Amino acid sequence: MAKERVLVVDDEAGVRDSLHSILKDEGYAVDLADSGERCLEMVRRKPYHAVLLDVWLPGKDGLGVLEEIVALPSAPRVIMISGHAEVPVAHRAGRLGAFDFIEKPLSLEKVALTLRNAVGDKKKDDRILTLKTQLQKDTALIGESPAIRELRQQIAVTGPTNGRVLIFGENGTGKELVARSIHAMSLRREEPFVEMNCAAIPEELIESELFGHVKGSFTGALESKPGRFVLADGGTLFLDEIGDMSLRTQAKVLRVLQEQAFEPVGGTTLRVDVRVIAATNKDLPREITTGRFREDLYFRLNVIPLRVPPLRERAQDIPLLAVHFLELLSSAYGRVKRLAPEAIPALRAYRWPGNVRELRNMMERLVILVPGDVITLADLPPSLRGDGAPGQDLFQGFGSLREGREHFEKQFILMKLQEAGGNVVRAAELLGLERSNLYRKMRAFGIRTGEGGN
Repeated sequence: MAKERVLVVDDEAGVRDSLHSILKDEGYAVDLADSGERCLEMVRRKPYHAVLLDVWLPGKDGLGVLEEIVALPSAPRVIMISGHAEVPVAHRAGRLGAFDFIEKPLSLEKVALTLRNAVGDKKKDDRILTLKTQLQKDTALIGESPAIRELRQQIAVTGPTNGRVLIFGENGTGKELVARSIHAMSLRREEPFVEMNCAAIPEELIESELFGHVKGSFTGALESKPGRFVLADGGTLFLDEIGDMSLRTQAKVLRVLQEQAFEPVGGTTLRVDVRVIAATNKDLPREITTGRFREDLYFRLNVIPLRVPPLRERAQDIPLLAVHFLELLSSAYGRVKRLAPEAIPALRAYRWPGNVRELRNMMERLVILVPGDVITLADLPPSLRGDGAPGQDLFQGFGSLREGREHFEKQFILMKLQEAGGNVVRAAELLGLERSNLYRKMRAFGIRTGEGGN
């Protein structure tokens, strides 16, 4: 593990040497500077977690150096040290952005504790910056097709408003990515983005997950738990697969949308300020006519409808997406891969029934399994190369249509389980089935959980 880097700046050689010895023993990588000018040269050339900076320096004094350091991008934490217990100087250093102020003579315990806190604070900020950078990458809609350009424009217009959004699209098209993009462009972007897959949570638990519960409100409620609406207060709540929500829960969500108020299970009324974005792979108007979805909730949610196109409708984006996923996954696995030009037409010609998710899974599989640096046409599975067309042997060995249909259904479920890495919830999404229905089929075909994960 890389050591935390610390710069000690003092014009007294004895102080520098003493701190160097102490901090090296504490496990830090330590550099030394004897002037403010030298300090600024070093922090501009090399990243540090913290700087121990003397106030009284020849030439440019410590406070002037502090001002320049804190103005740098990804600035280190600065701990001021001084042999003069001057309260105004300490106050000014704090206003300029110093992390802390230590008086000489220096106490080993005080220096060690303050530096540990400063380095921890710097590393925490670095992690937040990394997550924000990753979030920006994760919310980027890759592609230049007319459909994606139009969708990006709709997101740019929709994002800064508080209007509710209903996202339509097949499984794997990137509905959650669209929701995150809307949140990232909204005035709530510094507040929480909380998601919940309505299809992945059992009916008996969904109200507790959405609205929370108080301790003792039901058997097993050993402590109070905030629901997703509370966790998203001030920010955005993304309700994925809203079409799978029961009518009873739909009625309670409708009330929250109308009044911004609800009761946790066993609790009293709470008020929240939440922007709701919902998504579905179902035809909700049809669900309304069959009585499976509330029309009033539909109109509450469908203030701004957005449609995410399936990958087959944006084939020109497939090479861009494939390269994007290869770069992302090559970095994650530490294996640099590139796509041979000969493989691109095959990727474009394939229908991608699992959409962008299936393409990403395919790129991950190739990054892991292909031994060389270049992914060629020969490395693609037969279904992508176009030489996996069904022949007469496909129909051999079945005495009836029912036997043939069951064989195909079992193999197709196994294939989707493999694409989902053995994750039944993801496989159900790929198949367009409810999870409970998929479990029933797996039991009927004798498929064990995890069988498709290899």
